[in-house]
Amino acid sequence: MARGLNKVMLIGHLGNDPERRETASGQSVVNFTLATSEGFKDSSGNLQERTEWHRIVAWGKLADICSQYLKKGRQVYIEGRLQTRSWDDNKTGDKKYATEIVCTDMQMLGAKDSGGGTSDASYSQNRPSYSRPSRPEPSSGNYGASPSSGGAQEFEKDDLPF
Repeated sequence: MARGLNKVMLIGHLGNDPERRETASGQSVVNFTLATSEGFKDSSGNLQERTEWHRIVAWGKLADICSQYLKKGRQVYIEGRLQTRSWDDNKTGDKKYATEIVCTDMQMLGAKDSGGGTSDASYSQNRPSYSRPSRPEPSSGNYGASPSSGGAQEFEKDDLPF
């Protein structure tokens, strides 16, 4: 039997600065809204724009990074999952529901001055960081020596394509 898939990927602009708080156990959590817009043609052929507002919640180290670097208006890529929570309204006694996106990956997009931040950067709560190892330098001066020439032909280091 196949398992279900609950994955959300959004690119949009923050509608407000992230609101950071801590749980009773000391874990960081932030909440903010994200606006996504799409264009479409109405029945008359006129171009229209529809904006959807999404509630985003991030936890732990990702919450700390969001509260430090994200500001209202900043363009971001958000990846996460949908989650619906419910509670009883103390005033009316009604059961209330909220559907939000639990963020597991965030990447800042756009220009440096578009709502704060310093540069394009990303953080994933699920994936370890990765850096590509550097290529070792050859130890001898026979760069690109041809086997048929017995190593007599030498190339300058700047002539190599890598």
